[in-house]
Amino acid sequence: MTSDTGISAPARNGDSKLKQAITGPLLYLFILGDVLGAGIYALMGTLSKDVGGALWAPLLLALLLALLTAGSYAELVTKYPKAGGAAVFAERAYGVPIVSFLVGFSMLAAGVTSAAGLSLAFAGDYLATFVDLPPVPTAVVFLALIACLNARGISDSLKSNVVMTVIEVSGLVIVIVVVAVMLGGGGGDVSRVGAFPADANPALATLSAAIVAYYSFVGFETSANVAEEVREPRRVYPRALFGALATAGVVYVLVGLASAIALPASRLSDSSGPLLAVVAASGVPVPDWVFSLIALVAVANGALLTMIMASRVTYGMAEQRLLPSVLGKVLPNRKTPWTAIVATTVVAMLLTLVGDVGVLAETVVLLLLFVFISTNVAVLVLRRDHVEHEHFRVWTVVPVLGVASCVLLLTQQSGQVWAYAALLLAVGVVLFLIARYTGRRTARSGRATDDA
Repeated sequence: MTSDTGISAPARNGDSKLKQAITGPLLYLFILGDVLGAGIYALMGTLSKDVGGALWAPLLLALLLALLTAGSYAELVTKYPKAGGAAVFAERAYGVPIVSFLVGFSMLAAGVTSAAGLSLAFAGDYLATFVDLPPVPTAVVFLALIACLNARGISDSLKSNVVMTVIEVSGLVIVIVVVAVMLGGGGGDVSRVGAFPADANPALATLSAAIVAYYSFVGFETSANVAEEVREPRRVYPRALFGALATAGVVYVLVGLASAIALPASRLSDSSGPLLAVVAASGVPVPDWVFSLIALVAVANGALLTMIMASRVTYGMAEQRLLPSVLGKVLPNRKTPWTAIVATTVVAMLLTLVGDVGVLAETVVLLLLFVFISTNVAVLVLRRDHVEHEHFRVWTVVPVLGVASCVLLLTQQSGQVWAYAALLLAVGVVLFLIARYTGRRTARSGRATDDA
């Protein structure tokens, strides 16, 4: 059954072309692994410039802001468990194909560009600790390996994610434990955890730093794009989503407290590897190469999960006829969207040729905020659409506050980032018009053949 907008009715397990292989624990670790990215290993130094030793405050505020939008995702994913995520929600809510396309396009830009940046990070200084290889070719090979793992199947990919997430979390646990040992030995300074810079307003400083800290929680939205492959999404998805965000929040806050106790804000902000500096200051003998290895795993895990998301968004948009139908093909045995995987991987490989995707990555984060606004509004619009199955329902005030939080974060972006975002959206509009034109020509050709 299909609606007037061309989107299939919510898929039940037996109706989907994709394999339902994601259990609750796998989904929890998928979200946790995506949220606990490599950024936290450099985040503390940036935050300390704004809030001094009170690193826990912006991290806690950022968690609360992220939970607002997460509530909207929990309702919509359990109501419409289809691959495509935010693009599916936008199409159902607004019925305007170009809006749905641009929401999906923003997710694709975020995913593919992030994967390209992560692949370059993997091939850079972290890998150079062990072997010196040319960055761009290494990044391309790395992305090809990620694509192969992605194509093997969601179950295999997420089992790999389980191992990598455990390693990723272990690095942060090491930071917490060594500082605890430091405290037990009479070292460190607990008073620093509440010390803001002398010339700073605590409330404004916390808000300013929360904008940076919020980025460390981005990643939970990618889980919406594998909803069609989750077993019992109504029961499993909200628990996994909120559980993963809460876990990440607790870990981040503890790492923030540990960092402030171990080192003064001036030393944290001056370090390009603040957590390495924290471990060194603890006096506990942990080799430097251990953290390099953990960072490599964190980056690889982020790239894998990001490319899973990007390929599922592409597949979902193809299923909605917003992208060519060829991108909706799946492997017969593996039940994975192989053409979408190939297409997104090739684009990511091309982006690695740029070499520096820093400004573009910031622009992608801005585009994600547009996606979040769309999703929060869609919750309210789709309250009038009743479905036969039970689903999670969030308090009405939550999506309203979610929109407000995203608008607040948008106001903090620079003019340069806004310009890049406008350029990307313009490219998206052109691609959409081309797709519509070619689709109409194909339809006319089909009718002409039938008449003949």
